Amino acid sequence: MRIQPITIPDRPGDPSDDDLVEGLHAAYAIGYHEDAGPVIPLARFRRDMGAHSPAQRVEACALIEDGQVIGGYCLAFPRLDNLHTAWVFPLVVHPDHRGRGLGSALFEHALDRVRAHGRTLLLTETPATGTGARFAAAHGMDVALTEARRTLDLRKADWPALERMIPQVEGYTLERWIGPTPPHLLPDLATLLNGMNDAPRHGDVEEQNFSLERLRAREESMPDVGQTCYTTIARRDTDGAPAAYTRLFLDIGRTDGWAQQSDTAVLRDHRGHRLGLLLKLTNLLWTHEHEPHVERVITWNATTNRHMLAINEAMGFELFDEWNQWRLPVEPMDHPG
Repeated sequence: MRIQPITIPDRPGDPSDDDLVEGLHAAYAIGYHEDAGPVIPLARFRRDMGAHSPAQRVEACALIEDGQVIGGYCLAFPRLDNLHTAWVFPLVVHPDHRGRGLGSALFEHALDRVRAHGRTLLLTETPATGTGARFAAAHGMDVALTEARRTLDLRKADWPALERMIPQVEGYTLERWIGPTPPHLLPDLATLLNGMNDAPRHGDVEEQNFSLERLRAREESMPDVGQTCYTTIARRDTDGAPAAYTRLFLDIGRTDGWAQQSDTAVLRDHRGHRLGLLLKLTNLLWTHEHEPHVERVITWNATTNRHMLAINEAMGFELFDEWNQWRLPVEPMDHPG
């Protein structure tokens, strides 16, 4: 058994260890089953965990035995904010090889890399119960934040009732698009995303910096990983200022019927007008019109975000499961490398 670093390309076209990334993805996905929620597809896994970006630098290692990848981990080191942190996800051992201390060996290896980079806080997330939660607790991690996943089963949705729920909001105009954000709208998207920094988070994490470079890189990569999205924003009529937005993501070619409700945000100066409910309902109905094969929508919310939870529950979202964000303070090496 050996732990082998995975070569991560600095630029598209540079050499990379695609076979090792595929093996790590397979080990990550093997534990999922039909009712465990959507698995991250390989193309998106390769983008998010096997490639550097303006927002983060990535390290990954594969656990290899008898020439086969049986596990490994990915570490993300933020570049634009939270420079004291590192995220590990996934850290996984194939179920057939568990119980031999291999997960602990991977964890210690990852901690050494976190120390080498001078980061002082390791973060991860797992389902609130099960193997991952037991592993995190056993390795000294504490729960920093609990989030709930909720799903909306579109096969059972009462579409006429959802249409009747759409509130009438005066003073705002909706604008929408499919796929990557057009370049001229990126500044508006940056404004809206940066406005989400007042969403619940634990005290060890700073505000995120949604720079134009960061957003441009992610939007432009969307077609390459077989992803599209439906976006609706609201503008104030008096000055055209962006006020709120919501997005639904789909993996093109996905056959399991899942879509993901991504962020919904209303900027502070525009709250109290029911814009959140207006945007989520309008965007959902629009997506359903164009993507009738989508059967279930999944979304995440901090359990303390009562306002957004109330909107989701009014729309018919039901609790699917809960996840924990975990934290572990790390003593850095004297000479980061």
